[in-house]
This record gives sequence, C-alpha cells and structure tokens, in this order.
Amino acid sequence: MAFRRRNKSYPFFSQEFLIQNHADIVFGLVIVVLIGLMFEATAKTAILFIQPQYNISTLSPDGEVTFYHYGWRDCATVLFYFFIAIILHAVVQEYILDKVNRRLHLSKSKNTKFNESGQLCVFHLVSSVWSLYILITEGYLLHPSSLWENYPHVHLRFQVKFFYLAQLAYWLHALPELYFQKVRKEEIPRQLQYICLYLLHVLAAYMLNLSRVGLVLLFLQYASELGFHIARLFYFTDESHQKMFDLWAAGFVFTRMVTLTLSFLAVGFGLARAENQGLDLEMGNFNTVLIRMTVLLLVCVTQSWLLWKFIRFQLRRWREFRRTQDARKKAAPKPALRPLKRDSLGHHENGVLKAENGASPRTKKIKAP
Repeated sequence: MAFRRRNKSYPFFSQEFLIQNHADIVFGLVIVVLIGLMFEATAKTAILFIQPQYNISTLSPDGEVTFYHYGWRDCATVLFYFFIAIILHAVVQEYILDKVNRRLHLSKSKNTKFNESGQLCVFHLVSSVWSLYILITEGYLLHPSSLWENYPHVHLRFQVKFFYLAQLAYWLHALPELYFQKVRKEEIPRQLQYICLYLLHVLAAYMLNLSRVGLVLLFLQYASELGFHIARLFYFTDESHQKMFDLWAAGFVFTRMVTLTLSFLAVGFGLARAENQGLDLEMGNFNTVLIRMTVLLLVCVTQSWLLWKFIRFQLRRWREFRRTQDARKKAAPKPALRPLKRDSLGHHENGVLKAENGASPRTKKIKAP
C-alpha cells in the first residue's frame, strides 16, 4: 500500500527513506497488531492496543451498563490509535491536499500553511461533530449543572473515554509529523505551542476527572478553530476572500467569553460548593482549592494568550489592508488635462494671436479699389 508517489528511491534505514515511507511502515505495524487478534496466544495482548481497558459493568433500570476509568494500560491504546492517526494523516495529504496543491500552484510558505489548515480542518470538523454528539446524547447541554454535580466523574461511558484517547493520540501524532512533513524551521515553534497546549488541556481534563467540562470546552475550541482554518483555505484559493475572517473573528470573541464564563461557573463555583472537598487519589477526587485555582489559572492564561495572538493578527490584517489601499491609490491613473485648441496660424497669448515660432503674424494689406 503506497501513500505517496515514489519519484526517487532512497537507501534503506536512511532519513529520506523513513520520511517517504513512514505511513507504509506504520501501516505494517497496525497489520501485525490486527493479525495478533487471530491467535489465542496473542489475542489478549493485541486487544490491549485496540479496545479501551478498565471496564466495569453495573446494573441499572435500563439493564447492564458498562463504564470505564483510566489507568496505565491506556498508553497501549493511545499508541495504537497514534499509528492510525499517522495513516489517516497520510491518506488526507495524498488523496486530497496534494491534488489541490497541484492545481493552486502555491508558494512554499503558503503550501505549508495550506497543508496545515487542511489537516486541522478535517480533524476539527470530526472532533466538533463527535463532541457535540456526545454532549447531546449524554444530556450535558440540557442540564449544565451535571458538569460539576456528583464529582468526581470517574466512571466514563465508552464514547467519552474513546473520545479522549483519540484526542491524545492525534495530538501526540502531530509531534513526529513536524519531522515527516518537513515543516520549515520558522513554523515549528508556532506549531509546537498549540500542540503542547492541546495535549496539556486534554490530559488535565482526563486525569483530573473533569471530562464533562473538558468536552464542552473542546467543542467550543474546535468549532472556533474550524472557522479559522476554513477561512484560511478560502484565502489561499483566492486572496479576495476576506469576509470569512470577519465571521471567524466574531465567533472567536464569543468563544473566549463562553469559555471563561463556563470555567469559572463549573470549577470556581460548582466544585467549590461540592460536599466532597479534599484530595483522594483512590477515589479520583482532586477537588482542592490549590487544584481548582491551578486549573482556572491555566484556562485564563491560555485564553489571554489566544486573545493576544488574535489582536496581533487583526492588527496585521488592518495594516495589510491599509497598505493595499494606499498602493491602489498611487497606481490609479491621473485624469488627463484637456489640450488648448490652437489656431492654424499659431496660438493666442494675452489676447494676441502669435505664430508657432513666437513671431506675430503679418497683417494682410487690403488693396485699394
């Protein structure tokens, strides 16, 4: 299975060979795990990589229900879906983005940003729809108080746990993709910033049993980022498409306000009034003043940093717009002056008809009758 066109073959185990064939190598590892399910001796080990672990079955009025909690064996599951994310990344790049790039003929810098926005647009779309589906089916949108009531939320449904494992796998896969995609050195620090921030927030919500609040915040963030990357894709196809950025700007400010309000409501007030105060690692309770303040500080610092980047982006857009307007005014043609009508013999100056050489024309003598 070849994900990329082989214009040139490289020696085995070389850097270029690894970059060119990394998706095929990972695909082979995934096949090995799947083959392990076919044999009884290796099935128990292979299932650790595919199926979420730590399941607990309980009885309810609707029947038997299975819940999950987290543990160290989740690392194996995250590793497997880390490989799946690399394969899907290569599929989207090869069969969608590369074909569009060949038609657009973008520069190298724009090509890198186009690929980045294309990959993130697909991921944010899937994640926002997925998280919204979970919020609706679990009833968190209709009952906002359920975000902090009955804390700690140790027992998770399958779709909630699998969502968090998939999120961790995707953002972990984004780190080696910086190497596989040969991202420019100037772009690496910027991409490392948001990758590490996503990993930190997703892992904190998962490990501190704040999965319900984290779902809402991730949905808001992914929906906002989806608008930005769609706007940037339209901009790369035609630079005259600027209105999409204005729509994203309004949604961005609204998202920041809702994120801060919800964080203070759930963590600052909801958990502060809960009965089970204190640190209990066995019960998964992290409801202490220090942890609550640390979570709120992390959210506030992140939102402030995003707002600062947003302001700088808008100022840069405004300066580019003014520069474009000034250039258009300078390039506009000046209206031509109407030339004076000249007489066949010369031109008029101070009411006197003069010839072209500056001499006055001779007066014609009138013959006497």
